[in-house]
Amino acid sequence: MIQFKTIDGLLLRDMVMAGTALLEKNREAVDALNVFPVPDGDTGTNMSLTMQSATREVNSKEFLRADEAANALAKGALKGARGNSGVITSQLLRGFAKAVNGIEKITPVQFAEALGKGAEMAYKAVMKPKEGTILTVARVVAEDAMKQAASDPEDYDKLFNVILKSGEAILKKTPDMLPALKQAGVVDSGGRGLLLIYQGYAAVLRGEDISMAETGMENDSIADSDDCHDLSKELTYSYCVNFILSRFREDCDEHDLDSFRRRLNRIGDNVSVSGDLTKAEVHVHTDNPGSALEYGIELAEISEIRIDNLAEMKRAYDAENGTAQPAEDKEPAAPAEPEKKYGFVAVSLGAGFSQFFHDLSVDQIVEGGQTMNPSVDDLLNAVNQVPAQCVFILPNNGNVIFAANQAAELSKKDVRVIPTKNVAMGIAAAIAFQNDLEPDENVQRMDEASQHVKTGMVTYAIRDSEYNGIEIKQGDIIGLHNGKIEFSGSSIQEVVTEMMKNIVTDEDELITVYYGADVKEEDAKDIADAIEQEYDFCDVECHNGGQPLYYYLISVE
Repeated sequence: MIQFKTIDGLLLRDMVMAGTALLEKNREAVDALNVFPVPDGDTGTNMSLTMQSATREVNSKEFLRADEAANALAKGALKGARGNSGVITSQLLRGFAKAVNGIEKITPVQFAEALGKGAEMAYKAVMKPKEGTILTVARVVAEDAMKQAASDPEDYDKLFNVILKSGEAILKKTPDMLPALKQAGVVDSGGRGLLLIYQGYAAVLRGEDISMAETGMENDSIADSDDCHDLSKELTYSYCVNFILSRFREDCDEHDLDSFRRRLNRIGDNVSVSGDLTKAEVHVHTDNPGSALEYGIELAEISEIRIDNLAEMKRAYDAENGTAQPAEDKEPAAPAEPEKKYGFVAVSLGAGFSQFFHDLSVDQIVEGGQTMNPSVDDLLNAVNQVPAQCVFILPNNGNVIFAANQAAELSKKDVRVIPTKNVAMGIAAAIAFQNDLEPDENVQRMDEASQHVKTGMVTYAIRDSEYNGIEIKQGDIIGLHNGKIEFSGSSIQEVVTEMMKNIVTDEDELITVYYGADVKEEDAKDIADAIEQEYDFCDVECHNGGQPLYYYLISVE
């Protein structure tokens, strides 16, 4: 039973910290609700990192007034916003802060209205908002909250009962609003993340332990992980790596598994390799996740890869429990004095792709993309370090474009975002740039060049699913054409062959094969040679992109 009649700055801080902690606790389960059965679903991670940035800001000093605490939360969330879900979350907090401006203690009516303002601002921030997403959950919850507050203006207990009940009800309807959710058999991941935050709020107001909070996730279709980490102690290694080994090489035996365990123990600790030569579950704490995966690939096929950043989790734990070492508040770097007319910031993940951008004279490369979305603050800092009057950002991922646009709005420079959805599009855009053209002309030229590129990406399925009428089984090789799953098969060669039939036309001239970190050079060259024989009217190039999780990114233009 909630006894509070108003919420001041300190209570609001505690509520948000609890919501952040509950979201982080269930982060992997929210990630697993990703519609695409691909290994880089990151909604939970992006929302969690965004909220952690908000809590760091509100903990920077003691805010007694509710409006001051809300403004700090909004500022921190915007600085740390990652991915579309993170940016939307920051807009929800930004709208909330605007609604409570000038308010020392928030009443139930004001709280409900602030939720409504947050939802309104989040909708405005999205160019083409879709129903069945976190936006819908935020809006419906706010509408029901305002109705409840109007009938009981002083009752926070009834208000939060309605908030949580309304949220669960609308979340369960999201698959009926978005066919992709229904096909995947999941509820919206962003909506679930938002409800976890609200559940944390309610736990604090009710005086409950968040570890005992009921999340309602048992019906979301994806089970949470039971892997726990003791974050109260100093870390020996920075990453927790988990994956499954299956379809072992025919010549593998138990001695190979023992050797595999010994190799893992040389690069980390907490090593566990449980199972047999049919299927083995692997767990290790290490500073070299890539080596652990590489050792596994030498024995068998790997799937269900999960890499937790223990260092990031430790920092969040220390901040929540007051054990963090004092650190300077990092504001974005001051803008560099312009020495030239134009400059570039590109997002890239993979040594090969980063080298391409270096060769194309890109000034700042921000690490991130498919598996790790950079924050608004990361992008803004990169922009500020470019000594140019006008800076172009190449986000190179559909989930980074939103954050890039926010960074552009915050920057004092003339910043233009070219909405590139992958690195191949980014490379095409950078090549199309001409230094003697005006900014608007370059934007048009680069955008047209990037949109001209057709792309195919090859990865593996992390769970059974159905998408666009395609039956997908866990471990299948899947192909994405321009970001949409269109192909599924048992081998990489099979999927590449079928995918190229639907991408290449007689008008195309160049095919570029970028192979990932898990692909051997000789295998990539075999793929490229087969493509060249089939499409002899095209020039075919083969390069090491170095990207994780995706075996190939193939561009056609």
